[in-house]
Amino acid sequence: MRHPERDISPTASAEGAAERRDLAGRPGGRALPLSAARKALAVAEVELRKLRRDPTELATRAIQPVLWLTVFGEVMTRARTIDTGGTPYLTFLVPGVLAQSVLFIAIFNGISIIWERDLGIVHKLLASPTPRASLVLGKALGGGVRALIQAVVVLLLAILMGVHLRWNPLDVGGAVLLVLLGAMVFSTFSLSIACIVKTRERFMGVGQVLTMPLFFASNAIYPTSLMPGWLRLISRVNPLTYQIDGLRTFLLENGAVVPLGLWTDFGVLTGTLVALVGVASRLYPTIVR
Repeated sequence: MRHPERDISPTASAEGAAERRDLAGRPGGRALPLSAARKALAVAEVELRKLRRDPTELATRAIQPVLWLTVFGEVMTRARTIDTGGTPYLTFLVPGVLAQSVLFIAIFNGISIIWERDLGIVHKLLASPTPRASLVLGKALGGGVRALIQAVVVLLLAILMGVHLRWNPLDVGGAVLLVLLGAMVFSTFSLSIACIVKTRERFMGVGQVLTMPLFFASNAIYPTSLMPGWLRLISRVNPLTYQIDGLRTFLLENGAVVPLGLWTDFGVLTGTLVALVGVASRLYPTIVR
């Protein structure tokens, strides 16, 4: 009786052994972290190619932050009803609108996995030796780059409106990192939701339901000191609050109104991202079931 494993050629066996050594990160192959990072970057590159083919998505999503700054921001500046600690309200609002635009782009990023499942792409990815975490991180990184493009639009609009921001290279670099990190957090959260609901219709409904509570239960348009106690507690577990706090610290002349601290901001966002990557990596294969 012939055994299948005996029919494998020596070349194929050697290649398979090399690939297994590569995945395990043992000598004779690339280290596992480097290989996983390379594959995550490849997935992110695929996501960005989609954006080049249809850039109208960013143009349509830019309408909302424009309205928030030109309409809501100008009106509330004249009303002077929100105490921002001496910071002009429009200046106070810019980091909040910036984070909001990041949230609104990232929270719907997960719908792409539903399209890919219907096209059979997810099945091929799951059959490949690519780690699930690399697939999740690649998609999250692609969403982060999309958010950076949107952030440029918001900041250019703020300049045109005469908002004074800090343009020190270190501050700008920190703000860019926060935008990227926050977008990856909400993109991964979105991917987890897509794996649970599994249909485009349900996903769009859940996404619409989640964006507004996340936005209003943060310090985007008012300081947390003005919130009732129960809402302040919710804002403390809302990652968007920490992203906005860090953006205000980097971009505003006098920092945030009630700064939580950059170590806290980066720590919460990084910890949330790690946890969500673990959850999404486990849920990723269930999208095809």
